[in-house]
Amino acid sequence: MADIVSEAQRSYNMSRIRSKNTKPELLVRSILHRLGYRFTVDGPKNKKLPGKPDIVLPKFKTVIFVHGCFWHGHAGCKNFRYPKTRTDWWKAKIDGNVQRDQRQQAELADMGWKVVVLWECELRNAAKLSELEQDLPLRISG
Repeated sequence: MADIVSEAQRSYNMSRIRSKNTKPELLVRSILHRLGYRFTVDGPKNKKLPGKPDIVLPKFKTVIFVHGCFWHGHAGCKNFRYPKTRTDWWKAKIDGNVQRDQRQQAELADMGWKVVVLWECELRNAAKLSELEQDLPLRISG
């Protein structure tokens, strides 16, 4: 199946996708701030942690990753499916992202850090968002 936009337009569209300060990240930071948590953004000040956690709560030795369902291959999510074009390339890319995520999370756990992964789809649903706000303190400190 051919792409319906030109290669230049596709390149431009993909370049507009943010990797930092996404709406889901800003939402999680807002919730944490409202709950009284203090944190650092886009990784720790000491660069010794593996990966690039979106939010680091040093006091609780907890990192939070806010994953987009597409880019991080959220299995079973209605928002995730491989594209119909260049499927082999996208499958390798996304599967590589999933393997990297798993490796980094295991390394963080081995270093004694608690890892919290929040998915984009969780943050789009108002009911789940309310539940998350109640549940987040337990996931961070307990």
